[in-house]
Amino acid sequence: MKLALNFKILKFFLIPTILISTPILYDNQNAKAGLEFQWDQDSGYRRLKWFQKENTRNFRNTIYLFLRPSDRQTDLLKINLVNPKPFKSKLKKEKISFCKVRIGGFESRTKCLEEIPADIEVNSDKSYLHSINIYPYSPIPSSKESYAIVLKANNPKKSGLYQFHSFGQPKGKSVSSYLGSWTIVID
Repeated sequence: MKLALNFKILKFFLIPTILISTPILYDNQNAKAGLEFQWDQDSGYRRLKWFQKENTRNFRNTIYLFLRPSDRQTDLLKINLVNPKPFKSKLKKEKISFCKVRIGGFESRTKCLEEIPADIEVNSDKSYLHSINIYPYSPIPSSKESYAIVLKANNPKKSGLYQFHSFGQPKGKSVSSYLGSWTIVID
């Protein structure tokens, strides 16, 4: 009788201790959510596809910002990327490229097929706004090819969401129009 009572008391204290300590011991930092949060949910926002090789803070990363055929309606003379919340990493123009890309999936990897010659400018005059201007030597056609802006940089020290907005200047026009936005996640 005494042994059964001791076992009930032990079970009363031991089981809750195990249940409470299990989530603490388990590393749940790698949990992925199936939800993407956007700051501005108006109808003018267009979400563009992107791919990054590493999403951990302070790691060397390669980010592909895709411009698919459905993202551009006409030939583009210029592409402008604006980052309102600064991607607190040094974006050097030597580490930024523009290429024709094969977008990876289940059976293949994302890969640049052909480098597109272009002049690249990195502007960070204001502390709250960074922009990258890409001027390809020949207009980007509105064909069935996909293109990518490739950023090779270290991830920021702070985790969070970093949004890049893109604007493109169509052939025959003097002003740029909104193409869409990429939201990069750093854990």
